[in-house]
Amino acid sequence: MSPLVLQGAAAGIALLISLGFLVVHLAMIVWTYSDAQSRSEHPPILWALVVFFAPLLGILLYLIIGRDSY
Repeated sequence: MSPLVLQGAAAGIALLISLGFLVVHLAMIVWTYSDAQSRSEHPPILWALVVFFAPLLGILLYLIIGRDSY
């Protein structure tokens, strides 16, 4: 196989992986916002911004301190 074809395949795989990470990141933001509307006394946009800027840490912080227990 030509190195050019292999580069194209690698770029395609990298693009698919990147799009997957983007979709997961956006899903985490949307879920946090919608969950914070009903389960947090803090503004939902605040938690959505925290998850936007620090995805994994933001989700953990929201789950630990952001959700009110019912």
